[in-house]
Amino acid sequence: MTAFLFELSFYLAAPVWLLMIFAPRWRVTERIAASPLTVLPILAVYVALALPVFPELWAAVSSPDLDAFRELTATADGAGAVWAQVIAWDLLVGQWMYQEARRRGISPLVMGPLLVLTILLSPFGLLVFLGLRTAKKKPAPRAAAPRAA
Repeated sequence: MTAFLFELSFYLAAPVWLLMIFAPRWRVTERIAASPLTVLPILAVYVALALPVFPELWAAVSSPDLDAFRELTATADGAGAVWAQVIAWDLLVGQWMYQEARRRGISPLVMGPLLVLTILLSPFGLLVFLGLRTAKKKPAPRAAAPRAA
């Protein structure tokens, strides 16, 4: 069951990633990417994997210690829980990057590969995006049209 949940966490996130990469201008993609609720199914998997190892998990996070964390991730449920957490947070980071790129007018042709990098190695993807975001100034807000009296 743990192996199934481990894999499921990625498959629950994959449709959102695919939409952001391959259908970035579709309105459905924009609505989905704007919602933090996309991670709820992944967090349900996290809870299912974390509950059996909750004492070990609590020990590893309440008093951070490398050996305690190593022991936690040496168990299938512990490693699976950490994986599901990473998948959920990576998806939220990817959604933020997608939205920010749309606001700043960054091309989907640039963002597609960058989102793939973020899926695989999110800290590197985020660092590259932050550099790109800094280089690409935010467009000035449009002035409101004057109202007729």
